[in-house]
Amino acid sequence: MSAAEPPGVAEFTQHRPLLFSIAYEILGSVADAEDVLSESWLRWQEGDRSEVENPRAYLARIVTRQALNAARASSRRRETYVGPWLPEPLESTAEDSGLDHVLSGEAVTTAMLLVLESLTPDERAVFVLREVFDFGYAEIADAIGKSQPAVRQIAHRARNHVRARRPAAVADPEDARAVAERFLTAAATGNLQELMDTLSPGVVYMGDGGGVVAAARRPIEGAARVARMAAGLFAKAPTLGEVGMRMTVVNGMPSLVVTIDGDLDSVVSVEVTGEKVTAVYAVRNPVKLDGLR
Repeated sequence: MSAAEPPGVAEFTQHRPLLFSIAYEILGSVADAEDVLSESWLRWQEGDRSEVENPRAYLARIVTRQALNAARASSRRRETYVGPWLPEPLESTAEDSGLDHVLSGEAVTTAMLLVLESLTPDERAVFVLREVFDFGYAEIADAIGKSQPAVRQIAHRARNHVRARRPAAVADPEDARAVAERFLTAAATGNLQELMDTLSPGVVYMGDGGGVVAAARRPIEGAARVARMAAGLFAKAPTLGEVGMRMTVVNGMPSLVVTIDGDLDSVVSVEVTGEKVTAVYAVRNPVKLDGLR
């Protein structure tokens, strides 16, 4: 440690990717996760670390408790949220997003985060710590302030809920990219038949404008309706200004980052299951796009 380096910074920096990932999985928000880490850093720095034998578990406990407090507050705010709520986009590569995290695979997908959103805060924290990050029951019990038998019951209940809501995993981003590109190309060219060929019959479109910018106020379901919506959005975009697009991976799915006259307008993520598009998630709420600017 250098003379100017605050005490405890080495341990916190070492575990920061994990800590951010825990907070993001519990909250579904990059900004809120960063706030949790800032508060957790202060508590770590000011606390007595002389008897801490396992900094990883100790820091995870601090972050989990702060994230639970934030989750309870945010659940009340989301009751008045305008239109569908979607998690804040998290780009997969640290070089692109400026974030250092360890999340990958099904755990970080929008579909999984929406399922986790339907759990209670305690269920979500237990599921994330156990199923995503493989913490032991004793560590989880310490983190959420409950007994191990209670934690085991919560884990069982949460696991069954998630399995019932997510029977099939989404395709790996590399495998999904070709299907997503077919869908986006068909939407951009207005080829409705090609669009229909890429869509699952039960496909759903969800747009999140947060009441700040225009977006569908309800999920749109069914291949025909989603095809018309997608084609209409692409047809309208050039009338708003100069359109820029880049492909990337957001929340474990191939995604299109759209700019209008150089300003970030939206992130459109394409969920692919079994070689068909099963969901399209469009985040337009400007507050949720800060991490990608």
